[in-house]
Amino acid sequence: MTSAHRSRYRSWTVWLGRLRVMTVKEFIQLFRDRVLIAFMLYAFTLEVFLAGSGVSFELRNAQVLVHDADHSAASRELIHRFQPPHFRIIGEVFDQQRAIELLDKGEAMIVLDIPPKFEESLLRGRPASVQMQVDTANPILGFLASSYAERIVAQFGLEISARRHGLSGNRLQAAPVLSAEQRVWFNPNQNDAWFMSVVEMLNLVTMFAILLPAAAMAREKERGTIEQLLVSPLTPFEIMVPKIVSMTAVILLGILVTIFVILKPCFGVPFRGSLGLFMGISALYVFTTAGLGLILASIAHNLTQVGMLAALIFVPMVFLSGAWTPPENMPVVLQAVSVVSPLHHYINASLGIMLRGNGLDLLWDSVLGIAIFGAVTFGIGIARFRRQFS
Repeated sequence: MTSAHRSRYRSWTVWLGRLRVMTVKEFIQLFRDRVLIAFMLYAFTLEVFLAGSGVSFELRNAQVLVHDADHSAASRELIHRFQPPHFRIIGEVFDQQRAIELLDKGEAMIVLDIPPKFEESLLRGRPASVQMQVDTANPILGFLASSYAERIVAQFGLEISARRHGLSGNRLQAAPVLSAEQRVWFNPNQNDAWFMSVVEMLNLVTMFAILLPAAAMAREKERGTIEQLLVSPLTPFEIMVPKIVSMTAVILLGILVTIFVILKPCFGVPFRGSLGLFMGISALYVFTTAGLGLILASIAHNLTQVGMLAALIFVPMVFLSGAWTPPENMPVVLQAVSVVSPLHHYINASLGIMLRGNGLDLLWDSVLGIAIFGAVTFGIGIARFRRQFS
């Protein structure tokens, strides 16, 4: 080994030794903050559990009030088709104005109004109509309620028409029927808990990936230890990278806790893809998203400012990620902006691995998007840090 090789080897050994010592220091400082550790434990367990079990976009036991002005066999048959699990009849009102009052107070979600001579119109073959008033304060549930009710009434009308034409029993079964068979992939039971719990975990990963490195740097500024580090032989890169490495390791541990303590045991979320691939992409995402934390740390002077700036960045990232609104439903401008959001790519990759069993051959574009975003933000963060303390 030549002297040049020995010198290069010693330089690398010293550099790696500094990174190791600084990383151990960051772990010690992090685990001394018991409040933060307790909050992270709560977030990656109870918070994810509440998101999966407490939020549902399924229509369940929608309260139905009935105003039946006909009181016939046909009206009773139609009313009793509104059955659980989607609907629940809570009573009958005899005054339409009273029904509207209960609807306004939120004591009922649906008012089914059947007019007089409803059955008579059906028997004579004349058009008959019913009115349904729906509380759409929650637009998702309101849309589902109106859609399901429309299907119930349409099916009732088809059966009444078939009876009038003498198609009943075996003759009705022998009639030509166009049937649609649906096959639901990846989430056959359409369980909201699978999606909500996974997305909540990914949102928490994003929040901590931004907040923890920025808070660590802000804490150094508040305590005055950042100047002590800068007058040492350490470079800005050697000061910042150990913070990100330690925070990334802690967040990855939180992800494993969520998967094996909450997602699988509590909600039965499948993991059809490679756990190693998912953890690798998560490590890349956390490491690159931490670049945003570095930029915040170069702007903020204390932890309060870090929290405010983190919220300013985190909220738009969530709304542009497609977690709550599909990008296809956004305006054209926001669709283009959503491509820049790293959380958008991370959600696509995570759901692809966990629920679809996709591999890197199908997820390379999402991984590339995360890497490009991370390279840009990490470079800006390092540059700002060096310029601020040069």
